[in-house]
Amino acid sequence: MADEEKQSEPFDLLEQTIEQFVETTRQIGIIVSDFQPGSQGVLNQKINMMVDNLREIEKCKAHVADVEVPLEVFEYIDQGRNPQLYTKDCLEKALVKNEQVKGKIDAYKNFKSLLVDELSKVLPKDMKEYNKIKESQGS
Repeated sequence: MADEEKQSEPFDLLEQTIEQFVETTRQIGIIVSDFQPGSQGVLNQKINMMVDNLREIEKCKAHVADVEVPLEVFEYIDQGRNPQLYTKDCLEKALVKNEQVKGKIDAYKNFKSLLVDELSKVLPKDMKEYNKIKESQGS
């Protein structure tokens, strides 16, 4: 439990810093869109805060450098979809693929048993020899 908290701390700090950066950027946009000469001091303060946020993000970079994000996640975000649902969708796709493969395996097993039955009818001597070889190999 303590290890999980230690691992999540850099991510939490990075997330908070990015949220602060986004909020500061939003506030700068509001100040700039309705700029008044008296708001120059507030604008300078927000710009300095944004620079500080960027420095914090740069510091956090070393703690999350070993994290690899699949390119599909970025494609997911570009499509306007929630990246947190990416894992759920991957699992659902894997389950569907698993069912397809399981169906193919079952079909091959059925085919094998039908083939063995038919070959036993048509070539009984050869199938007896095949079964003996198969048993001697331990399969």
